[in-house]
Amino acid sequence: MSGSEPSPARPFGVWTAAALVVGGMIGSGIFVMPAQLAPYGWTGLFAWCVAIPGALLLAYVLSKLAAAKPQATGAVAIVGDALGPMPGLLVGWSYWVGICSANAIIALTAIRYAASFVPALTATPLATALGATTLIWALTALNLGGAKGAGRFQVLTTALKLLPLVAVVIILAGLAAMEPTRFTAGGHKGFVAADLTTALTLAFFPLVGFECACLAAERVRDPARNVLRATLYGTALTGLLYLIISNGVVFALPESTVAHSDAPIAYFVESFWGRFAGLSVAAFASIAAIGCLNGWVLLQGELPLGMARSGLMPAFLAKTSDRDVPTAAILISSAFASFLVLSGAIPGLTGVLTFMLQLTTAATVWLYLGACVAALVLGVVRPAAVIGLLFSAWVLWGSGMEALGLSIVLMLTAIPLYWLRPKLTEQPA
Repeated sequence: MSGSEPSPARPFGVWTAAALVVGGMIGSGIFVMPAQLAPYGWTGLFAWCVAIPGALLLAYVLSKLAAAKPQATGAVAIVGDALGPMPGLLVGWSYWVGICSANAIIALTAIRYAASFVPALTATPLATALGATTLIWALTALNLGGAKGAGRFQVLTTALKLLPLVAVVIILAGLAAMEPTRFTAGGHKGFVAADLTTALTLAFFPLVGFECACLAAERVRDPARNVLRATLYGTALTGLLYLIISNGVVFALPESTVAHSDAPIAYFVESFWGRFAGLSVAAFASIAAIGCLNGWVLLQGELPLGMARSGLMPAFLAKTSDRDVPTAAILISSAFASFLVLSGAIPGLTGVLTFMLQLTTAATVWLYLGACVAALVLGVVRPAAVIGLLFSAWVLWGSGMEALGLSIVLMLTAIPLYWLRPKLTEQPA
């Protein structure tokens, strides 16, 4: 069979795989990032210019690993094959923790944009947390009903997620043509080298997801060729879009107004096109976040399911319902995401969103570190792997000692499951 011919086992061509990458990357991150990076001014712009090439480099390493191991089920399996089952388990578990943390952020973002229509949703921190938790469990229920319904919902929301971003690009193009001085007249904070590491970690968060095609390599036709192309195309396109939108919003408006906005993209559009346009963008942004959350709720079950089936995790996580849904994995993941969301309602934890952004980045970067080490062990693009290893370590350090420490603690909680694995997976002769 030709590598270009579709098959039931490998239905994704290069453009479908690229769409998977773009869809995995464009979620809630870009809708909150202008507010998170606005206080950093020009340092934030420089952080994007470092984060995007860094993501492309890591995408290249992961793609080359997929090409070297075309029969592997994904990046986690390759790390396990190269470094052993324990490292494979730890990086896979850490990535799973990152998904749960990301889901908490996405749910909060969806509620904050929905509050443009129902202000009571964000009247208090507790109201925001309860709204986000309710959303998590509504989509959990949808996914527990089976992949078919969740898939239909995903198609609907994915088609809408680019509309608010296109609106921002149109406005920015108009401003660049008619008021180019606006972007340099806002008195934004200059470049501060000491802030770069933290800003880099924040900018890297919305880029997470470029590994989607690598994680689903077993579904891609001719993975040795198509995974690399799809990953680089998708990452480059999304990175360029993020660079334009985030910095355009930050520099076109006063720093204080962007930094204190719960819905910076909607606020930006409203500032130039009026209240109705802002509300429309808020609606689409909320829908986009809900759709992204639906997809990641699905993935938060599929990742441990695949690890359990490959022997990296206990057998109970490999069990599925009569609708082929990994019920235990999804419920555990949603419970953890809910805990993170509700912790934001505790007095004194007003910086919980920034912390969760850093925790998500820290938890997911362990997979990139493991992939770079695996590439060195396997002799795959070693120069790029060395640079990727250093870049990943830099991003990890930028997450802060609290997020870094918590990501390590949460990763180590997988060890008891690994010890239990033989008892749970051994079958009587």
